[in-house]
Amino acid sequence: MVFDTTSLALVGLIFLWTGFVRTGLGFGGAAIGLPLMLLIGGSPVYWLPIIGIHLLFFSSLTLFKSIKKVDWRYLKHSLLWIIPPTLVGVAGLLSLPDQVVIVFIYSITIFYAITWIFNQKITSDKPWVDKLLLILGGYVAGTSLTGAPLIVAVYMRYVSKEYLRNTLFVLWFILVSIKMATFMLMGVVIDWSFSLALIPIAAIGHVVGIKAHQKIIENDQVFKKWVGSMLLLISSFGLLKVVLS
Repeated sequence: MVFDTTSLALVGLIFLWTGFVRTGLGFGGAAIGLPLMLLIGGSPVYWLPIIGIHLLFFSSLTLFKSIKKVDWRYLKHSLLWIIPPTLVGVAGLLSLPDQVVIVFIYSITIFYAITWIFNQKITSDKPWVDKLLLILGGYVAGTSLTGAPLIVAVYMRYVSKEYLRNTLFVLWFILVSIKMATFMLMGVVIDWSFSLALIPIAAIGHVVGIKAHQKIIENDQVFKKWVGSMLLLISSFGLLKVVLS
């Protein structure tokens, strides 16, 4: 894919932003960045491998010094419910028309944005709802890597706060590895050079996000309301653009 100077600058800012959110919140980088990338151009199958490479790279860095602070017991339990729908979601991504996948991505992003704006947390107090959220989150993650808010809603119930972010990073690493392996097996063209070129830019956001993590958590509602408003505006415009095209 060929970008002009303005588009390249915008892509750089988006990856700087997603790197910041990924480590600042511990999740949500893809959910926040992908709708913006699709407005610039390209298909989900073009952008998702690039996002995947970044997730693998940065989650590895984050976990290098914190691998002991992972709740392996709950991670193994939850994977039984997450991985099968993830595989179904990846199959849908590769078989459905781009327009259908894009509408799905914008729709799920609008849903997240509304919950953040009105501070309506996705929660569960019953085991069967937990399993449903994990299944839905796995499917959405397989389709678009934006299933984090659904999965996090369950993880927050069972994983202690000090283990949560690192456990989620291990989960993302596993899911993205499955997705990237599927892409390569299916012969998806991956823009490796562009992805690697964007890593230093995303790294700036990554480092700033690590430093700002505690402050963001302390102001979680304000941060999510501001981000949700931005996502609602952008995703509504993107959805309207696709529907009218």
